[in-house]
Amino acid sequence: MRSLDDTIAAISTPLGQGGIGLVRMSGPDALRIARRLFQPGRSGDRAWPPFRLRHGFVVDPSTGERVDEALAAYMPAPKTYTRQDVVEINGHGGIVPLRQVLQLALREGARLAEPGEFTLRAFLNGRIDLAQAEAVLDIVSAHTEAALRLAVGQLGGQLSGEIRSVRERLVGALAYLEATIDFAEDEIPPQDVDSTLDEAADSLASLVRGADQGIIYRQGIHAAIVGRPNVGKSSLLNALLRVDRAIVTPIPGTTRDTLEETLNLDGVPLVLVDTAGIANGTADAIERLGVERSRDAALRADLILLVVDGSEPLEAEDWDIVQMAERRPVVIVVNKRDLPLAADLEGFLPSAPRVRVSALADEGLDELKEVVLDKALGGEILQSDGILVTSVRHKEALARALERVRTARATLSAGLPADFVTIDLRAALDALGEITGQTVAPDMLDRVFSNFCIGK
Repeated sequence: MRSLDDTIAAISTPLGQGGIGLVRMSGPDALRIARRLFQPGRSGDRAWPPFRLRHGFVVDPSTGERVDEALAAYMPAPKTYTRQDVVEINGHGGIVPLRQVLQLALREGARLAEPGEFTLRAFLNGRIDLAQAEAVLDIVSAHTEAALRLAVGQLGGQLSGEIRSVRERLVGALAYLEATIDFAEDEIPPQDVDSTLDEAADSLASLVRGADQGIIYRQGIHAAIVGRPNVGKSSLLNALLRVDRAIVTPIPGTTRDTLEETLNLDGVPLVLVDTAGIANGTADAIERLGVERSRDAALRADLILLVVDGSEPLEAEDWDIVQMAERRPVVIVVNKRDLPLAADLEGFLPSAPRVRVSALADEGLDELKEVVLDKALGGEILQSDGILVTSVRHKEALARALERVRTARATLSAGLPADFVTIDLRAALDALGEITGQTVAPDMLDRVFSNFCIGK
């Protein structure tokens, strides 16, 4: 962890050509450095009114050479993202000018920010809690409107507020039990701890139940399209995407490697992985490598779309693929429904849902999407006013807290000493604190913020 007394700087917009690019500084020397680098457009105007954009030029203090024409803004603490002095210089969005502005800031005493360090400072300075900080990354990386809506809700404190409510119940119960231990001889007004723990457990259980669905909306699901050669896997990918992304020919084995594309499926990011046809005993070394990659993709996928050619009888390779896929969630896609059905599907993964489609004629695709969505979400649809946990880390912490609360409740019902109950309640509070940041360890912060880009 670096010192908060450092002034940090970074390019906060993606590198490349664009209309504008942003260099951000945060720390006690941000204004001093900005005064050195930024020359106002109007001669003699050296004042820096806060929260206003000023037109001018970025200059090299050592030579007086102009580097870029820009707009600059100074935002004094504590009303800033980091609760420190912040300066933002908006220049032209090219790699060279942005890097030159950044290098000048570093030369004048700033330090290059580490990944997520601006948001880390916002957390450490109490502007947001850890769950809200993680929501910032979720907003940046959202692939669908549903994922964005969940992230914005978390940034606004929906999850934090629910956890805070549970914590208040547990803290109240813990304080009462500790008082009965420390002041056993005094008359302490009775408190219904049983009901308090039941309410806390119900709230936590509700959050844990919705976590799998929330994680899917945030991270999406990986669906591997597998099958023997020439059954229409690449055609299915193109039809779902409504764009010719994969090469399609009548020649078996055209696809030699995996190909990934993301589809927005009613708010769920569906990552489709087109794979090489799985054939046995091929002599082509490249094709063998493609087959191995197809098997690996199928084993790593959340869902397998097993494509068969409905216009032909099943072959031995189709049944071989069944053995590979039978332990995974599977949807059977019977392609070429525009042709007479010739495949005998009796006993062919009977527990898996089946959808007849025609990738060529664009038939049955809406039904396939519904089946995939139902398979992924278990028939549940995102409610706009619901609180969904979207992080695996949060889900694990909530599950531990729920287990401890239930253990405390059972201990209390068994009539055991209050000391045993308080042990579990403290552990539950620690687990909840890992989500909002009250009890988080430094190495956990490193893991969380290392996923951020530099400049955020």
